[in-house]
Amino acid sequence: MQGRTLLSARWVIGHRKGRHVVYENGVVVIEETEVLHVGAGFEGEVARRIDYGEAVISPGFIDLDALSDLDTTILGFDNGPAWKKGRVWPESYIARGPYEMYDPEELAFQKRHAFAQLIRNGITTALPIASLFYRAWGETVAEFEASAKAAEDLGLRVYLGPAYRTGGQVTDEAGNIRAAFDEPRGLAGLEQAVEFARGIDGTANGRIRAMFAPDRIETCTERLLRRTAEIASEMGAPVRQHCSQSPVEVRLVREQHGCAPIEWLNRIGALRPNWLLPHGTQATEAEFDLIAEGKATLVHCPLVAARHGGMLKSFPRARASGINIGLGTDTHPADMILNMQIGMMTARLAEGIQAIRSEDMFDAATLGGARALNRADLGRLAPGAKADIAVIDLSRTLQTPDPVQTLMTSASGRDVRDVFIDGRQVMSDGIIPDVDAVEDAARAQAQFDGLIAKYPDRTAGHPPVSQIFTPSYERVAP
Repeated sequence: MQGRTLLSARWVIGHRKGRHVVYENGVVVIEETEVLHVGAGFEGEVARRIDYGEAVISPGFIDLDALSDLDTTILGFDNGPAWKKGRVWPESYIARGPYEMYDPEELAFQKRHAFAQLIRNGITTALPIASLFYRAWGETVAEFEASAKAAEDLGLRVYLGPAYRTGGQVTDEAGNIRAAFDEPRGLAGLEQAVEFARGIDGTANGRIRAMFAPDRIETCTERLLRRTAEIASEMGAPVRQHCSQSPVEVRLVREQHGCAPIEWLNRIGALRPNWLLPHGTQATEAEFDLIAEGKATLVHCPLVAARHGGMLKSFPRARASGINIGLGTDTHPADMILNMQIGMMTARLAEGIQAIRSEDMFDAATLGGARALNRADLGRLAPGAKADIAVIDLSRTLQTPDPVQTLMTSASGRDVRDVFIDGRQVMSDGIIPDVDAVEDAARAQAQFDGLIAKYPDRTAGHPPVSQIFTPSYERVAP
């Protein structure tokens, strides 16, 4: 009884008999790290009561592809093609030797800053993702040790593992993109990731778990992926493998292996239930069937795909084939509500308005992520589940008669008010303890500006920044 907290609001999204349910004027009772009770009322004694009024108390979102750096994909929003704009390493950059464009302190700050952004958007469980374009090769154990400390301090539930690869995309000055490999370097990165995984798994009272993050499928050799599959299965850890996300990737995989990306994963025995596969926008129906047969998870990242003219074709079709679908943010802002909204729109563009309803996308952001991680205690508010909760303020928006439909039509990540993870209140009224949002935003911008200044080094032909990123309108000097 001591320490129980009762939360109440106009809307509570609970869970029973395998499905989310909605309680109007409902309550959630937290005891230590778990949900004790969800329903219309509670007769027991509590130590603290918080009434949120016109709000929805929701299970925290699960982000299977959670942005953990300063997102460089936004630089390509109006600037392409990618090979001309520093998104593919030129041969001249390879010749001089790729280098780290951020120092260790900057990388550590970025993880902490990104984790705070996830919490602000109601994301309570995250599998971090960062670009390797500005790295010397892969991510380092040192930065992930720092990220583990940041996650523990902030209270975020995370699955951590440094990204590694055996190759990378390279372009000549005519835009001919190929893959260049260094398998020994990649295998060494895997072994470092294994050592990190075995040391980190289950720390922070179980909030920090291990994951494996081989990078894009066209930059990974068979030996790397087979070894990853074996170790991850042995540890019961998830593996995230980016695939079926671009025409260039599909071409390179066909050149390397004579088949499509998902077909290759299946052929080498890597398409397993613990594999999480962003993004699937280039996948065929046959590949969807293989994902379903392998019981892998498709990680849908609607916002980043739509920004670059792509979409999943389609969410309803993939779901109908039996695929478990989770969601990822993968870009700035880390707004899961916005991703659900874009996911709804693109699914209806692909299949029609009757093909998907709001609860289907909400399930992906909660239950789909929990299934991907084999965690029946996440993604739902029910007795015995982890007390991972997002409180979303609806007092300043036009509400429909249903809270989930209101989230899809009128809300955003900025409406997240309070967040609880493992029963701990990690954000209150938009404030995260020991985080100065204004100061951190300025620090992040300064680091991002410094990275942009280095873009000519890794851009084909090495043009100045002003030619890489063209302005929307003419800049007029004062």
